[in-house]
Amino acid sequence: MGAGNKPAVAMILAAGRGRRMRPLTDHVPKPLLEAGGRPLIHYHLDALSRAGFRRVVINHSHLGQMLQDALGDGSRWGLSIIYSPESAGALETGGGIYHAMSLLGEKPFLVLNGDIWTDFDYAGIECPHNSLAHLVLVKNPVHHPTGDFQLIDGRVSETGEARLTFSGIGIYRQALFANCSGGSFPLGPLLRGAMAKAHVSGEFYSGKWVDVGTPERLQALNGLLMGG
Repeated sequence: MGAGNKPAVAMILAAGRGRRMRPLTDHVPKPLLEAGGRPLIHYHLDALSRAGFRRVVINHSHLGQMLQDALGDGSRWGLSIIYSPESAGALETGGGIYHAMSLLGEKPFLVLNGDIWTDFDYAGIECPHNSLAHLVLVKNPVHHPTGDFQLIDGRVSETGEARLTFSGIGIYRQALFANCSGGSFPLGPLLRGAMAKAHVSGEFYSGKWVDVGTPERLQALNGLLMGG
């Protein structure tokens, strides 16, 4: 793999309404909810800075200005943060990425779900030249026992018995979105279409990863971080 396969820009998905987190998210955007005494999104920004990223795109919708006011231009992390505002009607994951495409550059770009916590090291992640997407998969959590995709010999498919869970960490090429137009659409069908042509690679991560999707999981993560 060459330098052209390494992502130069990262995007953090932060536009979700966070309905499962209500009432916590009624007055605070989900990425600013705290665990271990810090907002969730700070962990992402720290990790991206350590990994050598310098440009980060963050989409937002619900209480988006509060997010911008809290994070600013990113200079405190040694980053340049560019915001991609979305209207009140969510664009979903695919639509949100497509809406920000002009900010993401021509090289493969890294995308992270804003509502996960992990100690994954982003410094070494790459997208093979023959892949439109490269996904990080993790062990199935208790709340998602059936998993999402199968990983065999570095390729990801949606069929098979031994399925793993998509971590919300992936690298994508602009070509994955070549036939898309604006508006709201999910990412899943694009990935499954590419998988059917063996154009999606992946890796398994066995380290720490938490889907912070409910108040109970946020509380559990807080206990983990506060307890060291």
